[in-house]
Amino acid sequence: MDHFEGIVKTLLEQEGYWVRQSFKINLTKQEKRDIGKPSMPRPEIDLLAFKPSRNEILAIEVKSFFDSGGVRLDELQNSFEVAEGRYKLFTCRSYREILFGRLRGDLIEAGMAGPETHIVLGLVAGNVYQSADKEIRTHFWKSNWFFWSPEDVRSRVNALASKKYENEPAVITAKILMKDNCSPTPKI
Repeated sequence: MDHFEGIVKTLLEQEGYWVRQSFKINLTKQEKRDIGKPSMPRPEIDLLAFKPSRNEILAIEVKSFFDSGGVRLDELQNSFEVAEGRYKLFTCRSYREILFGRLRGDLIEAGMAGPETHIVLGLVAGNVYQSADKEIRTHFWKSNWFFWSPEDVRSRVNALASKKYENEPAVITAKILMKDNCSPTPKI
């Protein structure tokens, strides 16, 4: 399990989402041919986050990129006829439509969604190239996609420190790191 995914999962749960990690999509042979990848393995969504009050599922790609250049806006703005690169769901419309069609069917068959459940594509980034958070947010907003920048993640992790104790690594780590910032002021 990717630990950054685990932290993001905890943050989403704190916001009222039911979350599943590493959800595999069962594309048919014909669907694989339709997207131009007849021998591809089953694609996987990093996190599926269901918000019952909205009847909405976020299909989230989680990219930490802590010790690299980060998520690049120019790579997210590419447009391909056949899926390629690390951001296939964002850059190839036909790939996204076929995958989300099959995802919807898989979720309905498993009793995890209904025909009216809305699926939203999303990205959570631990690092963004050249601090282009605002530009990525604008690009995603125009596409009706979900985005958490490194600052969004940081502020949510900091907020975990004020939560009641839970035996959850992300909560415990936040409490350790923010101990001096969240402790009640001692009375003199």
